[in-house]
Amino acid sequence: MCCFSRPVDMVRATRIFARMSEPSRQALAYQMEFSSKEDLAMILPLPVGGDAGEDALKFINLEGYPKFFDDLRSGFPRPKTLAGPSRAGGLADNSAPLKVEQVGAFEASFVPTAADFDRLDARFSIRKEIWDKIPLYADYGFAVFKLRKGKHEAHPMAFTFPTRHADKLFFPTVHIHDGEVHEKEEFDHELYCQVNRTGLFALTRWDESPSPAGSFTKPDESKQLLIKDKHVYRRELRGMLENEDVMLGTA
Repeated sequence: MCCFSRPVDMVRATRIFARMSEPSRQALAYQMEFSSKEDLAMILPLPVGGDAGEDALKFINLEGYPKFFDDLRSGFPRPKTLAGPSRAGGLADNSAPLKVEQVGAFEASFVPTAADFDRLDARFSIRKEIWDKIPLYADYGFAVFKLRKGKHEAHPMAFTFPTRHADKLFFPTVHIHDGEVHEKEEFDHELYCQVNRTGLFALTRWDESPSPAGSFTKPDESKQLLIKDKHVYRRELRGMLENEDVMLGTA
């Protein structure tokens, strides 16, 4: 799922795609359905690597491919459901407002560290004391997407970022929906990925598409997120599970 800067009425059908776009750089795409009574932000914590400055994250506009995840789902005609817990910054001006980019229907920003949330509108931030409850995020960066109130299925959000885990794929699944961090949360997730090596033990709990991505998706419309000649892997996470991110070992 994800973290929200304000309470949400409903979040469901979360779908995440990940792959290594180049050495030590990960691509991530994200989509969900949500409903809120006020404008807010969706915030994705990221294990950024090195001295990740404000330009370290590169947003990708998928407004022209709204069926990205529907196409991925179509490659798995008879999926098996596997539910269960998954175990899984740079120097900047600390007073200037963070850069805001228009990425399709979204306004988006990259927040290099939790301390930099003070440089965003308070409506689109999560208080520092909340992040302090997740010590792992002390040196993470954050992708922030501003969302309008109402009920939506937004087009996929996507970007690449420098990762500190060159041999793992990261899926941001920690929930913060009500301003609190709970040990367990209700999951409604579909995770997808493409990997550089096949036959990995880490993929034994994932389903593999019967055919390469090019046979059921539109790689040319995915802004190079999808590799047409590689198969896609899929895993479902449903029910009340440990509230934590997912790491998939790919080496």
